[in-house]
Amino acid sequence: QVQLVESGGGLVQAGDSLRLSCAASGRTFSRYAMAWFRQAPGKEREFVAAIGRSGGTTYAVDSVKGRFTISRDNAKNTVYLQMTRLRPEDTAVYYCAARAGPYSVIEALYDYWGQGTQVTVSS
Repeated sequence: QVQLVESGGGLVQAGDSLRLSCAASGRTFSRYAMAWFRQAPGKEREFVAAIGRSGGTTYAVDSVKGRFTISRDNAKNTVYLQMTRLRPEDTAVYYCAARAGPYSVIEALYDYWGQGTQVTVSS
């Protein structure tokens, strides 16, 4: 069992930066690939970025490449999403997720989810 708690969301202006954190419980964090998803109002939840168990491999959706960076600190049981040059279209609830295995872009393959943190970007 893994519990995930996101933090770091907030209200910012376009062009600003935010760093989201996701703290995981348990001593087996390094066994889980981690990902960030987001859900904008009226839209389905979508994949944002993922990172492998060791942190050596990452993948991000095209719309955030070059602006968002996913990273992890296995000693701290934490995964991060550094977001720069934020745009109004980045406004969403951001969720972190964990799966026991390699990372995936498929939501249904993730076993554990956090409660989400709101990111609002004003124009």
